[in-house]
Amino acid sequence: MDLDYRKQWDDYVEELYEKECNGKTVVYWQVKYPYPMYYRDYVYVRQRRDLDMDGRKILVVLAQSTSVPQIPERSGVVRVNQYKQSLAIESDGKKGSRVFMYYFDNPGGLLPSWLINWATKGSVPLFLKDLANACQNYPRRA
Repeated sequence: MDLDYRKQWDDYVEELYEKECNGKTVVYWQVKYPYPMYYRDYVYVRQRRDLDMDGRKILVVLAQSTSVPQIPERSGVVRVNQYKQSLAIESDGKKGSRVFMYYFDNPGGLLPSWLINWATKGSVPLFLKDLANACQNYPRRA
């Protein structure tokens, strides 16, 4: 949820910000893709809920792509129009967390399946490692 912190630890972020559009907070996220692929960008809305289920505190974040005229497509960047994420986080009762995530996006463009499979096998585990490190190093509030 902390976009400023995300920019510090995620090397793939080219641009990331929130903007009020038509009464809702919209996130713009431009992602660096390796050469020869074009960068991708996302425009999405998200919601966060803190739930208490029989004493279990669960944080839920839902995100889904949207389209607003205030954030038009950019030349040389492929807009990801199909994006959806559901995330639930709960303490493990010790010093860690249990994380459940559903994630889907269609990166668009004409990418061969072998390239997508190769990138996914390497990039997803690396991203999850970076995410875990970022969570462990997140500045604690006083």
